[in-house]
Amino acid sequence: MASLARRPPLLVPAVARHTATVIFIHGLGDTGHGWASAVDHWRRRQRLDEVKFILPHAPSIPITANWGMKMPGWYDIFAIDGSAETLRRNEDEAGILTSQAYFHDLIQKEIDSGIPADRIVIGGFSQGGAMSLFSGLTVKSKLAGIVALSSYLLLSLKFAELVPKPEFNKETPIFMAHGDADQVVNYKLGTMSRDLLKELGYNVRLETYPGMGHSACTEELDAIEDFLTERLPKQADKSEL
Repeated sequence: MASLARRPPLLVPAVARHTATVIFIHGLGDTGHGWASAVDHWRRRQRLDEVKFILPHAPSIPITANWGMKMPGWYDIFAIDGSAETLRRNEDEAGILTSQAYFHDLIQKEIDSGIPADRIVIGGFSQGGAMSLFSGLTVKSKLAGIVALSSYLLLSLKFAELVPKPEFNKETPIFMAHGDADQVVNYKLGTMSRDLLKELGYNVRLETYPGMGHSACTEELDAIEDFLTERLPKQADKSEL
């Protein structure tokens, strides 16, 4: 999978001076364009004017659960029945690690361009949320925050072995959110992931949205905007001193 053809991400430039970056990763079968309207929602109150948003596009890969047909994906899925047992069994470790390297590279490019790691948030939905959790907690830089929507912890049975030592993001705030009516990534898998991360000592919280399926809602998007504003406060005033 290392030679996959990749389209450049969709970039939404900062409105003001660029001092922070959010990388937001879409789910299976989607593209970065699928979350452009969410970015508009987050920016509407002008609290995130200094933030550049990067919306990557997954490469088209065969998805076993889709009868092997190609679709945008960050790793293969062997079955989609919503159960924790299915998603944790036979995970596509090679695909996960290939995507992890890609997201670590995106983070490093932002750092190299002058954005401090603690002014970078990585987040995503479904597969993208799973990759944001996994990539954010294994990167060798301390990030500002991690957002994981309707998702779960990848390679959870061996996750602790895959985290670099020392751990850079042990205390990094993690915002998880999940609908309790999710039939694609079962709500139980979200709570299990939250509980495992807490047991491992991570700074994680999970917001539950009653009746919501495998999707997002306005209340959730508003909560993410609040989280991003808290983690990436404006710096313009400091630069003018």
